[in-house]
Amino acid sequence: MWPGKAIPNISSKILFCNAIFKPMSNLENVKNVAAMYQASARKYGELPAFATKLSPTKWKAITYGELYETGLNLATGLIDLGVKAKEHIAILSDNRVEWIIADYGVQLCGAADVPRGSDITDSEITYILDHADVRVVFVENTEMLARLQVHLPVLKKITAVILMIESSASHKGVLTLQEVIENGKKSRENGSKKAEERIAAIEEDSLFTLIYTAGTTGVPKGVMLTHKNMISQVEQVPIQVYTNDRVLSILPVWHIFERVFEMMAINVGCCTYYSNRRTIAEDLKQVQPSFLGSAPRLWENLYQKIKENVRKAHPIRRMLFSAAYFCSHVFQDSVAFFYFRKPDLRGRNLFTSLLLAVYNAIRWVLILVPYGILNAGVMERIRLSVGGSFKGSVSGGGALPLHIDQFFNYIGIPVLEGYGMTETSPILAVRSYERLVIGTVGPVFPGTEIKILDINSGEILYPNPSKPHNGRGLKGVIHARGPQVMKGYYKEEEKTREVLQDGFMNTGDIGMITFNNCLKLFGRTKDTIVLFGGENVEPIAIEAKLLESAFIDQCMVVGQDEKSLGALIVPSLNELQRSGISVQTLEEAANNEKVKKLIAAEIKREISKDQRFKSYEKVRDFILLPKALEVGDELTGKLSLKRYIITEKYKKNITEMNRRAK
Repeated sequence: MWPGKAIPNISSKILFCNAIFKPMSNLENVKNVAAMYQASARKYGELPAFATKLSPTKWKAITYGELYETGLNLATGLIDLGVKAKEHIAILSDNRVEWIIADYGVQLCGAADVPRGSDITDSEITYILDHADVRVVFVENTEMLARLQVHLPVLKKITAVILMIESSASHKGVLTLQEVIENGKKSRENGSKKAEERIAAIEEDSLFTLIYTAGTTGVPKGVMLTHKNMISQVEQVPIQVYTNDRVLSILPVWHIFERVFEMMAINVGCCTYYSNRRTIAEDLKQVQPSFLGSAPRLWENLYQKIKENVRKAHPIRRMLFSAAYFCSHVFQDSVAFFYFRKPDLRGRNLFTSLLLAVYNAIRWVLILVPYGILNAGVMERIRLSVGGSFKGSVSGGGALPLHIDQFFNYIGIPVLEGYGMTETSPILAVRSYERLVIGTVGPVFPGTEIKILDINSGEILYPNPSKPHNGRGLKGVIHARGPQVMKGYYKEEEKTREVLQDGFMNTGDIGMITFNNCLKLFGRTKDTIVLFGGENVEPIAIEAKLLESAFIDQCMVVGQDEKSLGALIVPSLNELQRSGISVQTLEEAANNEKVKKLIAAEIKREISKDQRFKSYEKVRDFILLPKALEVGDELTGKLSLKRYIITEKYKKNITEMNRRAK
């Protein structure tokens, strides 16, 4: 349907792209995203922009020139449909090239998109489309069309529905994407310049997108992000992406985190390949990406696969892997010290630093030769699991467990971690390759101000000249101000005022600025559990530690206003079966005494004084859940826990667990 050509051999396209080596930013004098699209078409017209998979070995790419021309045609077609400047247009679709074509059309006609993926719930369809005043809706396929049509009788504002893919069946009253593009093309051939006029009229403060947060509590809120918000992100991101890079798109494309990486790719003229969770392993080998945006779950899954392969290997191979990882750990840890990449939470004095320097120098010298041999012979094979050209990834959308973070960075797969939220477009802090400080989310984003406030009194802890070291090392609530902070919540002035004061966004996250000027996170104020005795507990750190157990797939810590903590646990059926416990379903596991004893032992081992947990942070009881936590139900699209829904759903179980504890 859309222009472009099949790429039968990815490597040939890679060779073509490798002729260009330096990034060529389009952002000089560019004030809006539509103008950036225009500039990219001029600079990179014949280069592949986005590619979608046709078969296991073939991809179809659309060039920057074709994409912009198609986008102009679509924009003109939308204007002819009656779409006004600054209108809100919904796009209900997962990752695919038609998504970016629809986005181009929306932006080039001066409108703003309201995007969601196929995991949108029925209640969200009716609430979001009505609340956002949507009149025109793009739907990905016939399944999404059928879901939307059920709700059209109550969605009185909708005047046009556009099906994004070709369908053999006709759908009364439904336009196709190709129809709108062709209509716009005819208008432009007849001299229409309406789209170009709309582009010229877009201002920095014009709305770029209206994203409704899936949220872990309450009704979704419409986050208003402007063109200035997006341009500031692309301008300031400290991670170099080059024209010859290949970017794999795996995260939901409607999330602002993934969209920033799409904008980065468009800005420098590299090609983005749309993938999904089902084909990620195959696509990593086929595309051999140099970069991708990712979520912690991707690395957790890959970590488990690597560990599983090691367990199945010959004893000698297992021994070699253990030796190689030990050497990598020691070598990379020493290198991190000398490059100031070790998190410093307390502020070392000169004497301590000198002792550590001697210690790290000695072990670096001792480990250098075995590390070099084992790194080339063992670790290189593991690195090939993400493709032979991989430079790195930024993980976001949730905390990266420390053991996962260490594992991949120690074996030579750079996983950077970023921090932010939809309301901040999203990046507030991010590691770069030069400032890869494991255990932190890196330096604060350029042009961004950060304040750390006391969680109880509201006193400014950082920056505060009256505090030692200007407040570094003090833990509190993060407030941020900068060009990436949202315009506000749509139709929600009171909620906007609650989180935005003097331009500073109250993130609700707890963090500190380390002594080597990185941001470290500790949890959320809304997640904080206050025990009966008044102790504040951050459940995320406890949950992350529990998830280090191979026998625990998912978990949530509970205990608000109780004397002690409890946990809801989803065990790993594969690990239970491998250990010799004969259970076929989670429901069976939940009632199996052997499973309960094993999980109890795992909790006791992981959450202990030896692991630096305080006595009140110990998990005293637990419940085994009869089913996994699922996206769209108990989890958000970013796989965050919807704590209030889970608590309500298992209220009786939690009450019984608390009764036992008393």
